[in-house]
Amino acid sequence: MIGAIAGDIIGSVCESGFMKTADFPLFSSASTFTDDTVLTVAVADCIMHHKDYTITFKEYGRKYPQAGYGPMFYRWIYSADPAPYYSFGNGSAMRASPVGFAFSSLEEVLYQAEASAAVTHNHPEGIKGAQAIASAIFMARRGKRKEEIARYIEDSFGYSLEGTIEDIRENYHFDATCPVSVPQAIICFLASTNYEDAIRKAISLGGDSDTLACMAGSISQAYYQEIPEFITINARRILDDELLAVVEEFNSLYGL
Repeated sequence: MIGAIAGDIIGSVCESGFMKTADFPLFSSASTFTDDTVLTVAVADCIMHHKDYTITFKEYGRKYPQAGYGPMFYRWIYSADPAPYYSFGNGSAMRASPVGFAFSSLEEVLYQAEASAAVTHNHPEGIKGAQAIASAIFMARRGKRKEEIARYIEDSFGYSLEGTIEDIRENYHFDATCPVSVPQAIICFLASTNYEDAIRKAISLGGDSDTLACMAGSISQAYYQEIPEFITINARRILDDELLAVVEEFNSLYGL
């Protein structure tokens, strides 16, 4: 899941949606992890230690209150009410990557992706976004071709994966919903030649850059099985010790 985290960190300085080029420095003094990383790590923690998603998300959210959560999630983490709030924002999809790496069947991946999403994002589109990212990761790490992954995503979730990066970039804008960010992130993976290329393409769309790069990066890690060492070194350097410990434990159990 370091592929998702590195994408989040690289995209963190471009989150306002102004970036419309793939030519930019990957790291700067302003690079940081955001809510994408915090909740990705929370999902990994839940999977490894059989924790409750609702309780764990609230604990992580309160521990990292300045990570950049959406207003509904921020209110939820401090609320006494554990009920979900019917969101179809891309928060469900950005945190789903550990599911795609941890489970051994597509059926389990789909079930667990829904479980991780539905505690907050119980709108059908919120669940679908998480399942699409997690299942793409599962298929990628199982060696499926890009054409097979694309066909499954289109047939199962109804996303259109047509269009070039250039066509999307021309009119794309910041949108933090699953329907208008999950397919775009998957297209960036499909159009990429390696992990770094996928990240650059995702950020170049000029949208919700950290989350687009987080999602595209998670699938690209599974598919290419390699991330440039300088990217992982910088990403790990930016994480705090507690988050990094969960990442390393997850990697030791599930690889990559």
